[in-house]
Amino acid sequence: MRYWWVNQNQTFEQETEGGYLWSPKRNANDHRNPFYEFMLQVSPGDIVFSYAQQQIRAVGIVISPASPAGNPFKERIGALWNEDGWYVEVAFVKLETPVSPKDYWTTLRPLLGEKYTPLTAEGRGKEFYLTALEQPFAESL
Repeated sequence: MRYWWVNQNQTFEQETEGGYLWSPKRNANDHRNPFYEFMLQVSPGDIVFSYAQQQIRAVGIVISPASPAGNPFKERIGALWNEDGWYVEVAFVKLETPVSPKDYWTTLRPLLGEKYTPLTAEGRGKEFYLTALEQPFAESL
């Protein structure tokens, strides 16, 4: 089992209520993006922490591996991304009380990891879609 962090500022409601993650396969300039390619490493049983508005607002369990899918956001914000993407089914549960990692920063910061971390050194969210979490960091969350 692995742990994942997904940033969903623009897509939180649609993805958590719809029970999925979706990302384009490549950047708009057709270059590879590690934060989109992580979708191919997600496996059933993995845990996903959903982050939006500087808080963890939902937690999910991955149901299916990534499969090709069209852009589900094209009506609203889809022009930001390519049509060709990856879809992962996730059973999300919204948290009654969202958690701000910044409130627990003295505990979390030493566990953050080195590469592709989800938060800045000050505890604010970075701009990307999906990244793997170090196990100690995820377990502390």
